[in-house]
Amino acid sequence: MFNFAPAPAPGPTDAEKEAELNKLRHRRLATTLGLFLLLLSLILVLWLLLLPSKPSFTLQDATVFAFNLSSANALTTTAQVTLSARNSNARIGIFYDTLEFCAVYRGQQITAPAQLPPAYQGRKESAVWSPFLYGEAVPLAPEIGVALGQDLVAGTPTVDMVVRSKIRWKVGTFVSGGYHLYVNCPAVMNSGGRRSGIGGGEAAITYQFFVSCRVDV
Repeated sequence: MFNFAPAPAPGPTDAEKEAELNKLRHRRLATTLGLFLLLLSLILVLWLLLLPSKPSFTLQDATVFAFNLSSANALTTTAQVTLSARNSNARIGIFYDTLEFCAVYRGQQITAPAQLPPAYQGRKESAVWSPFLYGEAVPLAPEIGVALGQDLVAGTPTVDMVVRSKIRWKVGTFVSGGYHLYVNCPAVMNSGGRRSGIGGGEAAITYQFFVSCRVDV
């Protein structure tokens, strides 16, 4: 008698193997995507619960050493300004990656930007900065020069002290991406009705303001 062993069952074809691998890849991708969306949702919920408030800025004072308009419509400015910033958030710190201060009159920048080192402001903390601002014979647009001359005669030129910064929020160990911060602090300076301005051999004048600034993030 002859014994015949059963024929082995045929193995999966290459097409079936490839289909199984694709299913496994899809499951892994779906799992990874689901975990990522869950993590993103948790971060979003946490962010909404701890929605950060913008820092508040106050222009405290300005000491003006020179603010002189020449007959050629060129403005020379030398001043030291003091601004304070308050972080009112109870759970969120603020990184100031850049800090740039300048003076602006009627939309035209009249001093070179003063750069200060990066800073960190903890929860419920305040910071004070006192940069010097310089602008040497800055040419003004004709209409701006005329307006400034009129304001000086009236004794009420208004100069905007501007702060530009790139900030990041810190919640625990999480640090957000960068946001642009723009601060505008209007300062009305009494020139005493002098057409040429303040300074030029006269004593420096210190103005007390304590003006709340407009803050945009």
